[in-house]
Amino acid sequence: MASSWSEKPHGDLMMDTFFLSHGSPTLSIDERLQARHFMQSWRDQVLPEVPKAILMVSGHWDVSEPTVNVINGPNDTIYDFYGFPKSMYQLKYPAPGTPALAKRVKELLQEAGFGHVKEDKNRGLDHGAWVPLMLMYPAADIPVCQLSIDSAKDAAYHYRMGKTLTPLKEEGVLLIGSGSATHNLRAIGRDGAPPPSWAVDFDNWLTDALLNGRYEDVNNYLVKAPNAKMAQPWPDHFYPLHVALGAAGENAKAEQVHQSWSNGTLSYSSYRFKAAE
Repeated sequence: MASSWSEKPHGDLMMDTFFLSHGSPTLSIDERLQARHFMQSWRDQVLPEVPKAILMVSGHWDVSEPTVNVINGPNDTIYDFYGFPKSMYQLKYPAPGTPALAKRVKELLQEAGFGHVKEDKNRGLDHGAWVPLMLMYPAADIPVCQLSIDSAKDAAYHYRMGKTLTPLKEEGVLLIGSGSATHNLRAIGRDGAPPPSWAVDFDNWLTDALLNGRYEDVNNYLVKAPNAKMAQPWPDHFYPLHVALGAAGENAKAEQVHQSWSNGTLSYSSYRFKAAE
């Protein structure tokens, strides 16, 4: 049996990286949400190839040092939301952990100079991870590891973190950044309300910048983007995008794979990042 992740055979499976907007936790139960149906169509419409493992970078794990969850057996399902319907707290996503991938991620980050990388041997999957995955891979049979973000750092730091993880694509790992293209919870509106101009302008700017390869602008979004502090008053749900973008490799091409809105101001814009051929 192979003793480490890097020694395991991975074949010729090459993975793109993705940023998914997960919006409200009600994505887990609300059939009215377009983003829910997009994620349910994942295997048919977006990525028919089955990854060897999944590395999730969620905006809901925000700590001061890079940390991976090292889980033997099934991941616990973390209900890190409050005041929602009871049925949401009964959902389970017991995908197996993957200590070998966790240690591979740690190895790559430390070799690239990211300093001490912690191992968390208890933390399961937060809702930024398990809600999308429950819709995309409902069998919960693909091993999953999570990597934290650090909102005290900047976007360029997370982009560099992603670049460090680029080898994982060639090892059959699907890297997904899970956050929100817009995320101002103080400006949430009613369902069905048209999105305000500040949200639309930021969302359109982000898509245009990504599709036209202006990645430095995306890393410098606080200066370059319209209404940046209104759309992203705290960066935790935006930095997973920078990790996914960096992990796609040099000269990666972006593609928007979904766009919809909920709660007036929550954009579900989601993107694929494909390495240049």
